[in-house]
Formats: sequence, structure tokens, C-alpha cells
Amino acid sequence: MSDIDDIRTGRHCVFAMHAHLVFVTKFRHEVFTDRHLARMEAIMRDVCRDFEAELVEFNGADNHVHLLVNFPPKVAVARLVNSLKGVSSRRLRQEFPDLARHYYQANKLWSASYFAGSADGAPLSLVKQYIEQQNRPA
Repeated sequence: MSDIDDIRTGRHCVFAMHAHLVFVTKFRHEVFTDRHLARMEAIMRDVCRDFEAELVEFNGADNHVHLLVNFPPKVAVARLVNSLKGVSSRRLRQEFPDLARHYYQANKLWSASYFAGSADGAPLSLVKQYIEQQNRPA
């Protein structure tokens, strides 16, 4: 069960919905540095805010990222994922031209696939700890 602090209210509902999302780079290219991940976190926080969701935890490695998102029931996970991946890809490629050299053929940062898992079954503290312990590049 979620902590009492994680329970949110809507107009007609009370909810605690969390998703663990994982996005991998196109062709699993190892392209991210800490600078890329820091900017990506800010971009993804903004996208979540637009969906009335909260980015609870974020971390990643050189070729993938993990997100723990608290979102309202009116948000479809697929729509949230499409926006997170689309906006982050577009902005990162604009702000960091060095990323574009890895994707000159596909012109995409992310693989088309993703992982989305319900995080309410496991204690959220364990999911947060797992994400925090990712091997972030220097």
C-alpha cells in the first residue's frame, strides 16, 4: 500500500498510481553523460507537470533512463510516455548537437519500445532505491 503522503485526490476520486518507466536509446547507443541526464530530468519534470503528474524519481545510465511517475487516473500511460519521449528527444537533440551524430539515419533518440510497470505492488521505497542506484555516467 502507498504511503499516506502519496495519496492524491481528484474531483471525484482518491488515487495513488505510480508507474516505473524505462526508456532505452535507439540501437542502445551509449550517448548520455551526467549533463544530458540532468537536462533530461528537468524536461521530463515539465512534461509530467503538463499532465498533472509528478516525476518522483529519475536516474539513468549512458543508454537508458528510469522514471518513477505518480500520475492521475485520467492520464493514459501510453500518452504520457509518447510525450515524455517525444519532447525529450526533440529538446535534447536541439540543445546537444553531439547527440545527433548517433542518430543521423533514424533521427530519433529513443527506441520505439519502453517498459512500464505498476509500482504500487512493491514498496515505493524499494523502487526509488533501485532507480537511485543506477550507474549514472560521469
